[in-house]
Amino acid sequence: MKMIIGLGNPGKQYERTRHNVGFHVIDALCDRLSAPVMQSKFNGMHTVIHRPEGKVMLVKPLTYMNLSGECVRPLMDYYDVAVEDIVVLYDDLDIAPGTIRLRQKGSAGGHNGMKSLIAHIGTDQFNRIRIGIGRPTGGMKVADYVLAPFAKEEIPSIEEMVQKSASACEAWLSRPFLEVMNDYNGV
Repeated sequence: MKMIIGLGNPGKQYERTRHNVGFHVIDALCDRLSAPVMQSKFNGMHTVIHRPEGKVMLVKPLTYMNLSGECVRPLMDYYDVAVEDIVVLYDDLDIAPGTIRLRQKGSAGGHNGMKSLIAHIGTDQFNRIRIGIGRPTGGMKVADYVLAPFAKEEIPSIEEMVQKSASACEAWLSRPFLEVMNDYNGV
């Protein structure tokens, strides 16, 4: 089984924020793959899709961003998902809006959701798709920026980036992640 994890925060007040782009990609994949209704388990929402390539689980941790690992590790253990069979989708301040970067390993880079995952999984050697949101300008604090909704003029490029991320995830279902990286990095 492969597991695709989108990071974000639960609740209506966070739905359209920069920090929730991982959730947006999971929503796009649910639509594309005609996913069954999500179920609640281990402080998260998930659904399992049966595909010709095998089973795929889509996950939204509901622990709030900084505790994402508390949902993901128990799901991995319960469903016996290997670390090489996961991909994590999350926002990244150091990448320009509209751009995605795929990596097979790496540090948390200051992202608290990734810090939690690395601590609970016990390694930083897992696939990830970093979704560019850019850095705040005009002296805005990072915490306020990531929890703010996208500006109206940003929405078209963000929607395109969400769809590119979903396409990369779909490609990974039938191809090695390294090949997918070559096709999607920086697009």
